[in-house]
Amino acid sequence: MTAHQQLAQALEELEATLKASNLWRVEEPSTADFASQQPFCVDTMSLPQWLRFVFIQRLHMLVEAKAPMPAKCEVAPAIAAYLQQEKVRASDQVLVVRAVERVDHVVTQN
Repeated sequence: MTAHQQLAQALEELEATLKASNLWRVEEPSTADFASQQPFCVDTMSLPQWLRFVFIQRLHMLVEAKAPMPAKCEVAPAIAAYLQQEKVRASDQVLVVRAVERVDHVVTQN
């Protein structure tokens, strides 16, 4: 399996996990919200919005283009902190963080 195929599979698993955890159904950000210069667009989006509409979408485009992977991906710690702060159910926290860790790993290792 190629690195891009591994990433596509990891992204599918992340999407499924977000849906199962009720973190997928978020309002689509406005066009202006995407212009944020802050990490994770913290000033214009919630973290679930950023995951769905920025992170996952950009990585899907990377897969489709078979573009080079970023040198490093470390999103899981931010997700873990957010989910804990928002008091998301513990079992959902574990599943979502593991799914993001897999994406982080695939990107960073390739």
